[in-house]
Amino acid sequence: MQSAISTTNLRVEFGRDVALNGVTVEIPSSSSLAVIGPNGSGKSTFLGVLAGTIEPAGGSAVVRGGSPALVLQSTDVDKSLPITVQDTVSLGRYASLGLLRRFKANDRDIVERAMERLGISDLAARQLHDLSGGQRQRAFVAQGIAQEADVLMLDEPITGLDMASREVILELIDEEVAHGRAVVVTTHSLDEARRCDRVLLLDTEAIAFGTPDEVLIEEHLRQAFGGSFIRVGDQIILDDPHHHH
Repeated sequence: MQSAISTTNLRVEFGRDVALNGVTVEIPSSSSLAVIGPNGSGKSTFLGVLAGTIEPAGGSAVVRGGSPALVLQSTDVDKSLPITVQDTVSLGRYASLGLLRRFKANDRDIVERAMERLGISDLAARQLHDLSGGQRQRAFVAQGIAQEADVLMLDEPITGLDMASREVILELIDEEVAHGRAVVVTTHSLDEARRCDRVLLLDTEAIAFGTPDEVLIEEHLRQAFGGSFIRVGDQIILDDPHHHH
C-alpha cells in the first residue's frame, strides 16, 4: 500500500532546544495514526512539520497528495470577527481554489456536505463566536474535511468536548479512513490512541511506533510519562499532571 506520510530521522530545533529528534515513521493511505506523549514531547511540532509550517533542522518529511488539512485545537473567537459557520467551513475550499477564484456549485456542495457530516447544517448562519466549544470544534473539523486533502491532521480534536461532539468527530475520523485518507490525531488519551491503526509515542524522540498493542504497554508508557499512570486490573490509565482537560 502506498505511503501517505513518511519521515526519516526527523529533527526539529527551536534555537538551542531540540523539539524532535530522529523520528522515522511510515503511514499508508486508508489508515489512522495517533501521536501521543506528555506535554512538550513534540506532538504539535510533528504536525507542524507535516503541514509545512515548521522547517526541520534535519532528516526529511514527505506528505503525498498535496497539502494536508490541519485542524488545530478549538480556541476562543474574537467577538468582533463577523464570520458565520458556513463562512468558516468554506475557507477550507480556498486551499485548492485560491483566494481569487469564485465558488462553483461543486464547492458549495462540498461545504454543505461537510457541515451535514458534522451535524452543524442548522448552524450555518450562526456567528462562530456564538457557538459552544463542541460546536465550534465541529465547524473547524468540517473546514478541514472540506479541503478534501489526502491527509487530515487533527490536534487534540476532542479534548474537553461534550460527549455528542466527541462521538461525531470520532466517527468522522473512521469515515475518512474508510474513504481512503490518512488521518493523524494528537491525543493524551490512551482510549483514543487505541482506536487508531498505528501509534507514535513521543518524548522528543520516538519511544515506540507500531500498532496500539505494540506501543501502549507499560514499559513504553513508563519511559515517556514516568510514573504518571495507574494500572486498574488489565487497564492502564494516564494520570498526566502536566495536561489539564
